Amino acid sequence: MRILIVKLSSLGDVVHTLPAVQDIASALPRAHIDWVVERAFAPLVQRCAGVDRVIACDLRRWRKAPLSAATRLQWRDFKADVQRQDYAAIIDVQGLSKSAWVSWLARLAPHGRRYAMAHRTDGSAYEAPTRWVADVALSLERHVHAVHRSRLVCAQALGYALAGAPRYGLQTQAASSVQPEGGDRARPCVVLAHGTSRADKQWPLTHWLELAHALETAGFALALPHGNDEEAQRSQWLAQRCQHAQVWPRLSLDALLESMRGCAGVIGVDSGLSHMAVALGLAHVQIYNFDTAWRTGPAAAESAGRQVSVYAEPTPSFERVWQAWCGVLAA
Repeated sequence: MRILIVKLSSLGDVVHTLPAVQDIASALPRAHIDWVVERAFAPLVQRCAGVDRVIACDLRRWRKAPLSAATRLQWRDFKADVQRQDYAAIIDVQGLSKSAWVSWLARLAPHGRRYAMAHRTDGSAYEAPTRWVADVALSLERHVHAVHRSRLVCAQALGYALAGAPRYGLQTQAASSVQPEGGDRARPCVVLAHGTSRADKQWPLTHWLELAHALETAGFALALPHGNDEEAQRSQWLAQRCQHAQVWPRLSLDALLESMRGCAGVIGVDSGLSHMAVALGLAHVQIYNFDTAWRTGPAAAESAGRQVSVYAEPTPSFERVWQAWCGVLAA
């Protein structure tokens, strides 16, 4: 049985879908699982145990120049790639027009079916074409965590029962990890994942500095990743005011994953890096300015208190986040 998963973006959403693959592989060990994803996130999916083939696309970039020669050529190659196999099940786990379009483009085997969600769930985006394309529209509980939603969609589509806590199945690959420089190698390293694509998810820089000083006093070194120039400036600003902090270079997703894997934990805002920390099983505190942690945050019951979220409006205080980190270490 060959199955196609369609989950294109973003980084956090892709992370939330990894456990569904582990469920399928356990329930249907003879299944072959392919996955269509945006090229930027393909390195993560390539590490997911159980995925046979990753089909990378560049929909975000193609939409910026739909009529260019480069786009036409790349589109032709992608179409050939996604139609290389016939699928017994094509599962749209995203629920958007772009994922519906990819599902429609992929080829079904005789008696194969396309599956998608029948409706929107609380707090998640949903667009009607996903249902129009589907042969089978799946009804879900409305108030559901993003990880559980992906697991439910695949379980209903393929007819197996869910069992146990989510497993992410991220495999180790050879990559060079980044360690703090100087005399700090003996200090366990904590990643401060301050970057986010949304300004309203940011935590105040003064709070980050207070947290950084508290971590250094407690014996930790600090790692400061960044994904763009603005985040790099914040990382540099923090590093200049700390004694045991290193600004990581702008790393590939592979290198970032391996570097995080070797750290003692992560404290971060609601972002792809924070969701990667959950998938890696690291000690983690996730900071929320909105009451949405129930949908995307770590489930403390499943991580024995080693991964928690902290929520307050307009933003959690340093004291709340520090207390949460101390609780994570004691768990």
